[in-house]
Amino acid sequence: MPKPILYGIYVSPPVRSVLLVAKAIGLDLEFREVNLGSGENKTPEYLEKNPQHTVPTLDDNGNIICDSHAIVTYLIGKYATDDSLYPKDLYKRALVDQRLHFDSGVLFVRLRAIIRQVLYQNNPNIPQEKLDDLSEAYGFLDTFLTKSQYLSGPSMTIADLCCIATTSSAQGLVAVDSKKYPNLSAWMKRMESLPYYEEINGKHAKQLIAFVNGKIAELKK
Repeated sequence: MPKPILYGIYVSPPVRSVLLVAKAIGLDLEFREVNLGSGENKTPEYLEKNPQHTVPTLDDNGNIICDSHAIVTYLIGKYATDDSLYPKDLYKRALVDQRLHFDSGVLFVRLRAIIRQVLYQNNPNIPQEKLDDLSEAYGFLDTFLTKSQYLSGPSMTIADLCCIATTSSAQGLVAVDSKKYPNLSAWMKRMESLPYYEEINGKHAKQLIAFVNGKIAELKK
């Protein structure tokens, strides 16, 4: 059986979240980089797979799935050897799902709003309101972590892997204050201690941060 193919770019937080989950379950993916700058994501071939022309996109032997959270839950259901990362218990799963929705509907949306302004609108003057929105999201994460070491309970789930991909990128624009967000800061260190974290997520988050901040500096000249 051929390897599942993942289309994306390494600097994308949603793409990295899929790669983190795949690594956590020992799944070997074939990675095909999509050059967004040259418009590879808007070619007829790619649009046939993903009309929204976003990354990531998964092709599992002809089964096409878009959206990082849809992809990771699919991969868990098909390839994971147990349900530890995405529990079958309805209540535990609901908590994981809520954190996933928080990632896609709050955390990543607020990060993307800043990145789009800089990279696509060529506007380096980020309104304080957008920065405050990210800080507010940090506060929510810190609250989620008040009673447990991970976002939805005592052990790591796909919610943690998805949210760390976003948070590790966001911190380059709004720093995570360890005094203001002690639970969040401790959780980030916990996630960073994963043996595969730096190779799959850490170094690419740093690349994204450097690129965005470099663009801001260039536009302000």
